Amino acid sequence: MGKGESGQEEPTLETRLSRLEAIVAALESDDIELERALELFEEGVGHVRSAEELLRGAELRVEELLGEAGSTEVRPFEPGDSGS
Repeated sequence: MGKGESGQEEPTLETRLSRLEAIVAALESDDIELERALELFEEGVGHVRSAEELLRGAELRVEELLGEAGSTEVRPFEPGDSGS
């Protein structure tokens, strides 16, 4: 996990998704006040944006790794192979 602008640990993708599920459940309830619903909605939008950013970063990393793998000779692993 990285540190955010406030110096606190950034929530993981899993933590953000879990919180989003809780927010959706709260928003679906019949007895939520408008002001609280708006607060939760705003928080949810922030989690979605951050999750998208985390996923974009992961996608770029995967593309980098696949690009690196494509530029070298790849051969199957065989037990007892020392790699030379």
